[in-house]
Amino acid sequence: MPEPRDDGPELLTNGAILFARYAYPPNELGYCGLPDHRALLDYGSEGVVDQGLVQLAKGFAGAWPYLELIAGATGIRSPLDRRVVEAYWLGGGLLDSIDITTFGASLGERFRKRAGKGWGYLTEAIPLGAVPNHSFHVFGVYPWVGLLHTGRADTALEHLDKCRIRWGQVVSTDGDQVTVLSRPLTYDGTDIALGERRTEVARRSIDGVGFLDPYRPGDWVSLHWGWVCDRLSRRQIHLLRKSTLTQFEITNRRVVHSGPREIMG
Repeated sequence: MPEPRDDGPELLTNGAILFARYAYPPNELGYCGLPDHRALLDYGSEGVVDQGLVQLAKGFAGAWPYLELIAGATGIRSPLDRRVVEAYWLGGGLLDSIDITTFGASLGERFRKRAGKGWGYLTEAIPLGAVPNHSFHVFGVYPWVGLLHTGRADTALEHLDKCRIRWGQVVSTDGDQVTVLSRPLTYDGTDIALGERRTEVARRSIDGVGFLDPYRPGDWVSLHWGWVCDRLSRRQIHLLRKSTLTQFEITNRRVVHSGPREIMG
């Protein structure tokens, strides 16, 4: 992977705004959260933080409990603290300090009854290095991994690739769209992995309303459900790549198992 250029000090986005930017794409599709995706788009675009945004965040039944767990287990007051939000979406060392017993208890409260036979996979994943981030939810809890060995493998792979947080490099921009180079998810019948880089077109705004200033060719960005969510620093790319590949290793040990059949949150 080409090294991202160093453009100086990293720009830090407020945690609640960062959450809105990553949560908006699946919310727009109706997969999770309260039915008010336009409000999330406006919050992410305007950078305004108020109780309305907090309530929208709490409406994400999948993501919010992870944020509460991360904050509570690390002594951080707010689940929407930037450190917590970044750790959930991208990964990071903050998650390594969370006690596995605490993580396991949280999973039990939320998923044990729904998981059925898949509960064994969830509990075994924690000692293998799983942490409470979005990548774990996609590849450990989200049901599509369990469908990779069935006749629905292509559909499952497509959903997993769109749902995971990915990194890509900007090639060009055209109005509301950005062309990026990214590495797609692959499955060879045994393991999931990253394929060779290819171009894809993602959305950056709707009628000019989006999350960041125009991107330049060479910028590194994060992608979620066909949207560009944020511009990534070298540090953030490292976090995301490491957390992604770590989860791949865990998932590949038990790829024939399905997590609980719960829609991503």
